[in-house]
Amino acid sequence: MNNLFEIVALTAVIGAGATLAMDVWRFFLQKAFGINSLDLALLGRWVAYVFRGRVVHKPIAKSNKISGELLIGWISHYAIGMTLAGLLPLFYGRVWLSSPSLLPALTIGIATVLAPWFIMQPAMGLGIAARRAQSPFAVRLRNLAIHTVYAFGLYAAALGLQWLVGTGRSA
Repeated sequence: MNNLFEIVALTAVIGAGATLAMDVWRFFLQKAFGINSLDLALLGRWVAYVFRGRVVHKPIAKSNKISGELLIGWISHYAIGMTLAGLLPLFYGRVWLSSPSLLPALTIGIATVLAPWFIMQPAMGLGIAARRAQSPFAVRLRNLAIHTVYAFGLYAAALGLQWLVGTGRSA
């Protein structure tokens, strides 16, 4: 596995699988308990505004809607998940892709909560770690939970990919 393209492709598939795990979890929470998570239309709105030169909103929900913001949100959601999965081979080496282990996936997956806490939530008008949210502690707890699901999704997707395409080491 020396080919950079192969590493990027495997990482993208693993990241997409982990992001899908997040979405399944979000859907379950919404249907079973009525718990809503990130509104992907608001993510799309924020991303669209970033490309128009506006990063900070107070709050994003009061900014004008953007045509196609939900689609932009879904695409961005998966692009972010796929990109952040690249932290695994970056920090743990290429070998992690061919021999995935749980601890690195948990470490990276849970650490990705720093992105919403210190970039997206402040930029969307919620403050650092959602301190301006109606229930900051509840938001932080949901963030940690969903990023833990992402972490387990990284590991599961890597194992699944290893089984599917034989990216693991030969005996």
